[in-house]
Amino acid sequence: MATNTLIDRPAKAKRKAHLPKGRQVQQANLATVSDILGDLPRRKDLLIEALHLIQDDQGCLSAPSLAALAELLRLSQVEVYEVASFYHHFDVVKEGQTPPPALTIRVCDSLSCMLAGTEKLIAQLETEASDDVRIQRVPCIGRCATAPVAQVGQRAVEHATSETVWSVKDITPEIPDYQKLEDYRRGRGYAVLNSLIDDKLTAEKVIEMMSDAGLRGLGGAGFPAGRKWSIVKSQSGLRYMTINGDEGEPGTFKDRHWLERQPHKMLEGAQIAARVVGCERIYIYMRDEYPAIIEILKREIDQLRLSGIDIIPMEIRRGAGAYICGEESAMLESIEGKRGLPRHRPPYIAEVGLFGRPTLNHNVETLFWVPDILSKGVDWFRAQGKPGHPGFRSYSISGRVKNPGVVVAPAGTTALELVNDYCGGMAEGHSFKAYLPGGASGGILPASLGKIPLDFGGQLAEEGAFVGSHAVVILSDQDNIKDAVINLMNFFEHESCGQCTPCRAGTEKMVKLLNAPGPLDEPVIQELERLMRDASICGLGQAAPNPVAHLFKHFRDEL
Repeated sequence: MATNTLIDRPAKAKRKAHLPKGRQVQQANLATVSDILGDLPRRKDLLIEALHLIQDDQGCLSAPSLAALAELLRLSQVEVYEVASFYHHFDVVKEGQTPPPALTIRVCDSLSCMLAGTEKLIAQLETEASDDVRIQRVPCIGRCATAPVAQVGQRAVEHATSETVWSVKDITPEIPDYQKLEDYRRGRGYAVLNSLIDDKLTAEKVIEMMSDAGLRGLGGAGFPAGRKWSIVKSQSGLRYMTINGDEGEPGTFKDRHWLERQPHKMLEGAQIAARVVGCERIYIYMRDEYPAIIEILKREIDQLRLSGIDIIPMEIRRGAGAYICGEESAMLESIEGKRGLPRHRPPYIAEVGLFGRPTLNHNVETLFWVPDILSKGVDWFRAQGKPGHPGFRSYSISGRVKNPGVVVAPAGTTALELVNDYCGGMAEGHSFKAYLPGGASGGILPASLGKIPLDFGGQLAEEGAFVGSHAVVILSDQDNIKDAVINLMNFFEHESCGQCTPCRAGTEKMVKLLNAPGPLDEPVIQELERLMRDASICGLGQAAPNPVAHLFKHFRDEL
């Protein structure tokens, strides 16, 4: 028979009557955090920027600092904590916990780096690291052509070895040699923008040229640029523009390539688009893994403000290591100082976007081509592509090729052409076996389908694949496709935002099913695929099963 028993509970610390409930804020911590923030406005939408400043200064986000920040921004401590704990690059340290070591070395473990031997590198670094160094596995950091890659503090180490990693002394970002404002203007840079400002070129004509040129969004979705501009321009009231520089898709590094070389082509394209559509402000969301680019953009935007050109105000917002913020609505949430959780649609961001206002969002490369189209003409741009595929594309090529890197080639170029005509063929001792046409979520196709034009829709879509951000990873006869698929699914599990169960639980379950001993449970895996595609809120969960589906369809001999 059940009996009632007295449960011993730990005695609660009695709150002093004159104090409010909750964690108390110490005046010393308040003063310290206020000094760190400096002249940063105390606004909720700048919460993530404030968290970065504290993390950069103190090496972590301690509970007292988070409490002080909440007080300064007039937010609840829960709001601050939930945002800080959402992003991978923030180290939240609760009372009684040990702060992270003074130095963090991030080592990429995504597919291109896996092919280049990153597992061996990580194991060696972990063995050699002292107590004041943290070795941290991280997803793609956008340097796939020089895999394996590590980041010591903020200093990137390409073709990394144990010796080159430990030899790093300066852990600040290395700023590459890039085209500065005065050089860009000498080549008639900002001439198109000035024509627009002086009414020599009308907004209607620009939209017409964008539509006729066939320029599409090159961040993944491929939505026609001219149509997007028309939709946002037709909305009433205050409008904003956002630029998505958070290229976290494994295998993608084209935006970094252009911004490290010619940042002003993108900036002019952004100014043109914002002026045509009628946007009041431009927000550039740049991934935290690109500290050199963030510094370049700060410098050059400052120079633009001083140049006398009538520019629309621009702000840089720094990501914090969340792949999901590549999804446009999740990025807007992050810019607003929140967790990067994708929004339900409709409404679409062109109608209800940043701060509830109609928003024009573009990828870096899309804007990069805008000045050229308007200065050289629609026919010029269309002629650069193959028949039925207008324009250029910047393909990020990595994996088993002789010369990986960013390849500017006609839209509709095939994987075989990229390997043989642009990358010098396969690496020594390797034969072409398979390829990812569009990063981790674009699927994996066999070399026998290497003549499919790489562009939006068409035959690629018929194969259940897509070109996405044009990240092409080449695999060889020395690679196991199942191992590659498991690597990709590990990435999706790690990067799921956790908002919806089909994605959060689905990616975790898929990893377990793929790693299970014995034959794979194909009926269960296929059922899980359908569930994730049909019920996930955003493209992450919907596209994550693509590599798994292609494993069963094209590579059954490796199951």
